[in-house]
Amino acid sequence: MIEYRFSKLLAGLAAMSLASAPVALQAQSAVASNPLDIPDDVSLLGQSDPNVRTATAVVNGSVITRTDIEQRLALLLSSANLPPEQMQAARMRIFRNLIDETLQIQAAEAQEMPVSDQEVDAQYAEIARRNGRDIAAMDKALIAMGSSPASLKRQIRAEIAWQRLLSRNVAPFVNVSAEEVKEVLARLEADRGKEEYRLGEIFLAATPANRAAVQENARQIVEQLRRGADFSVYARQFSEATTAANGGDLGFVRLETLPAEMAAVAREMQPGQLVGPFEIPGGFEILYLIDKRQIGMADPRNAILSLKQISISFPPDITEAQASARVEQFAAAIQSMRGCGDAERVAAEIDAEVVTNNGMRVAQLPEQLQPAILELQVGQATPPFGSIEDGVRVLLMCGRDDPQGDSGPTFDRVMSQIEDDRIAKRAQSYLRDLRNDAYIEYN
Repeated sequence: MIEYRFSKLLAGLAAMSLASAPVALQAQSAVASNPLDIPDDVSLLGQSDPNVRTATAVVNGSVITRTDIEQRLALLLSSANLPPEQMQAARMRIFRNLIDETLQIQAAEAQEMPVSDQEVDAQYAEIARRNGRDIAAMDKALIAMGSSPASLKRQIRAEIAWQRLLSRNVAPFVNVSAEEVKEVLARLEADRGKEEYRLGEIFLAATPANRAAVQENARQIVEQLRRGADFSVYARQFSEATTAANGGDLGFVRLETLPAEMAAVAREMQPGQLVGPFEIPGGFEILYLIDKRQIGMADPRNAILSLKQISISFPPDITEAQASARVEQFAAAIQSMRGCGDAERVAAEIDAEVVTNNGMRVAQLPEQLQPAILELQVGQATPPFGSIEDGVRVLLMCGRDDPQGDSGPTFDRVMSQIEDDRIAKRAQSYLRDLRNDAYIEYN
């Protein structure tokens, strides 16, 4: 899987909550929901088979080819295993993204802010480094998956171009007063101790006419996610919420700011849980609870631990009875251990291995282990866990530095967040204007 990161400003496009969209849909009158006064019994006068549409275009003179789409699709498929019935929808979403990227690059060039090849190559090299590859190996990996270095570099170029456009044409005209920041800080202080939920969402819009089809599509997406597909990848490609560009991440929100249907579901979720699809006004929602915290309170999962891992392994030909006896011997030895200073002696007696780790945060451990670790006192060990294939182990608590109380967000952080939100809203309008002024010829 090739991993890349979007900029702060572009990711900010998705930082706005979906809360307003479904509520607005629910509040619209019958007249407002059909502003063009189109009859319900529409009859198309031309060919209407969507399978014969060709996904190529010329955007203000720049060509987007089928190869461009397929190579970008290959990049997506390196991170997500899409079922055949979702391929066409993915192609069309990629097609729209390529049009937007083309417009962003063209706008930067028109305003004499072109992105140089050197800048693109430097960012490409950084992505390769984050993926543990050099440039040659990155090139080879992209080609092997059916994509190309040029496809990823095109995306990088558009990203840099868009940052420049926003920095010149949007960000300087966003103002936040000190009074606004103080009001936010006061509300946060009043909410200290209340729970916030960091949610990922995939929203699929539906109408009465296509409700069943959209619900089935959402169900198939959930099935792929439960099989291990990357939630953020699916959100970017299929979600119709404003959070799509940020991988569906809503950030930390209080439940009362969400539509009632979403809040009711999120309230019962635990971190790491996926729920959906369920219906909300305007369509269907899939929720993933990334994390949960209390506003202004120290998170115990940020405690720094000193741990010793004691583990045993099993030969390939061991029987189940022999493995059970070995695990019983291991558990008994751990129970007899007198603190961390006794770990090496006990391990030597039962042919176990000891690995010391100082400086690990609780949150870095698997979620299933975190509750057990948080209950341990110094010198105590977790129950044995593992399998015959992976070995059986325990974690021994040898030290713990609890996190200090969270002093809360600073004035500068709150101001920056408000600025980012306003930039994101204006950026959406800016991109919409670029689309409206474009000459696009579909082939």
